[in-house]
Amino acid sequence: MRRFSLLDLSKITATTALLCMSFVSESRAAEHQRVVSAGGSITEIVYALGQEHRLVARDTTSNYPEAAHDLPNVGYVRRLSAEGLLSVDPDLILVEEGGGPPETLDVIRETAIPVITVPLGFDRDAVEAKIKVVAEALDVEEKGRELASQVLAEIDAAVAESQLNGKRVMFVLALQGGRILAAGQNNAAEGMIHMAGAENAVQGFEGYKLLTDEAVIMANPDIILVMNSRRGMDLSDEALLANPTLASTKAGVAGAILRMDGMFLLGFSVRTGQAVRALAGGLQNVGS
Repeated sequence: MRRFSLLDLSKITATTALLCMSFVSESRAAEHQRVVSAGGSITEIVYALGQEHRLVARDTTSNYPEAAHDLPNVGYVRRLSAEGLLSVDPDLILVEEGGGPPETLDVIRETAIPVITVPLGFDRDAVEAKIKVVAEALDVEEKGRELASQVLAEIDAAVAESQLNGKRVMFVLALQGGRILAAGQNNAAEGMIHMAGAENAVQGFEGYKLLTDEAVIMANPDIILVMNSRRGMDLSDEALLANPTLASTKAGVAGAILRMDGMFLLGFSVRTGQAVRALAGGLQNVGS
């Protein structure tokens, strides 16, 4: 019988450990090869991480990059169905905070399919947190750190360049019954307005709310900011300025209306630095 020295045993132990580490690494890499992304910001991050080959479906808000349109659509992120999600046989679902409804996600969890919630937020730190969570879920933490570093540098540079001297901006989400549905505080629109160096003209409530005529007059924005489209419902300049109260504001009198792609503007994802620069430039030009 062969006898092993302590040196031999240590070599065997080290080799075994390396083999185990390799096996674990390969096993983790083999996990989650059928991923559903429910949230446009998540989909952008998955592509930026180079992990798009693992996607089997996306939600309606995932409209960038263009290649994402080739994936099966499981519906709007806040109105997902268990049947639609399960139909693509996923082994991981990434969903933005607030996605659901909750009962749908509960059904999915009962099937033992992991559901990971990616946090929302409306500032630089929120973008970093999103990238970190998605990268960890896909077991590509190092790529996540590299991507976050690049994206945060772009955001910092864009914010540093944004000098709008306190221009007051009203973000209009929709017109309902002749009234303005606008962004108040603590939401993506206000977050972007602040990052671009401007002021949110609407204060006093969180989220989005229908404004009274008095509130519109008090806000008196210099610029009106709208999305290019919202699921097919465009807000034309004519429709906005047909509201007599809005038309009487500084923005209305000057016809100062700026349009941007909604996901680009409000996504708080890998393109946020570009969006801040585009918003600041647009606000500067339309308000001059």
